Amino acid sequence: MKFYRKIKKQVSPENLAETVKENKRTTAIVVGAIFLFLYVVFNSNGLLQRVRLEMQKKDAFERIRVAEEEQKKLKDQSKALDGDPKAVEKVAREKYGMVRENEKVYKVVPKKQ
Repeated sequence: MKFYRKIKKQVSPENLAETVKENKRTTAIVVGAIFLFLYVVFNSNGLLQRVRLEMQKKDAFERIRVAEEEQKKLKDQSKALDGDPKAVEKVAREKYGMVRENEKVYKVVPKKQ
């Protein structure tokens, strides 16, 4: 009893169409898998959109954290200004340039070169 091995043809650009015709089922599966992959990656709810949304979420949480820190700082400053006359005077002098009565203010002007 002799067994003969079937020799497979090498796929080349010249005989690609013939190979596709012979292996219709395999070709259909490969093409379907490619379309499925492209759909999963590039559709409106795909992986790329998911990554983009995750980055936006991370940025939004960072902005929220910064805003909460600023809000806490402002609340602390507000509490300090409510009961402490020295804190009120400090803000009035630094921020608004106010002075007490009969007080002289000296400004240092830099030399022009």
